[in-house]
Amino acid sequence: MSRRPGGELASRPLHFIWIADSSGSMSNDGKIQALNTAIREAIPHMRKVADDNPNAQVLVRAVKFSNGAQWHISQPTPVADFNWTDLTADGETDMGKALALVADQLKMPPMSERALPPVLVLISDGQPTDDYEGGLKALMEQPWGKKSVRIAISIGQDADAETLQKFIGNSELKPLAANSPEALVKHIKWASTAVLKSASSPAAGGTDHPDAGPTSAGTPAGVPAAPAPVPIPSAAAAGGGANAGTDPADDQSTVDDVW
Repeated sequence: MSRRPGGELASRPLHFIWIADSSGSMSNDGKIQALNTAIREAIPHMRKVADDNPNAQVLVRAVKFSNGAQWHISQPTPVADFNWTDLTADGETDMGKALALVADQLKMPPMSERALPPVLVLISDGQPTDDYEGGLKALMEQPWGKKSVRIAISIGQDADAETLQKFIGNSELKPLAANSPEALVKHIKWASTAVLKSASSPAAGGTDHPDAGPTSAGTPAGVPAAPAPVPIPSAAAAGGGANAGTDPADDQSTVDDVW
């Protein structure tokens, strides 16, 4: 893994986790196929971002949720070695269980004190059918859950925007509405490149020396130092087309009536 000149500063882990809805409704109108295609197409762009940010070791994995939740890709995989395995759709929408599953992996250990804020991307086309509030509470009780960069993508007209907004936890950042395969590809590319680039920048780790651990004044031992807020860039950073430079949530093309 890349090191700065002299080798004194090792790269810091950045965990990127897809949280993907694979419920039965995702089988309608080619939604699950579009999701699989969009993530596969985003991977080369994620690798490019990682190559350009040697201070971060980008580790990717994925959770799927339908009847319950499970790790779709369980091992934190260096993005250079990451390959997407297609999801299939069936069952309910147990989103709360998915968030609880992620929360368990954001404990310390297995998370490192030296990590950069994790990036969590939640993608759903419906409403939770389980205890969503409990799952979100479990996530936010973890220091790295609270400090994570949380992005939500809603697929179609039936997605629960209020629930996705609660996951984001930032009134200035709205769920990205994908009402067509083209919009889904665009939003997933943005989430996996522009957001990743911002989260992996040196500023995202706060002011502490990368090798020093949590030494900020007032930070208890074993709790990660609070990083500086991660700025969410515009779609221009992800190479958005004619409307580059605007938030992708506002960039809805005329073909976005498919779902």
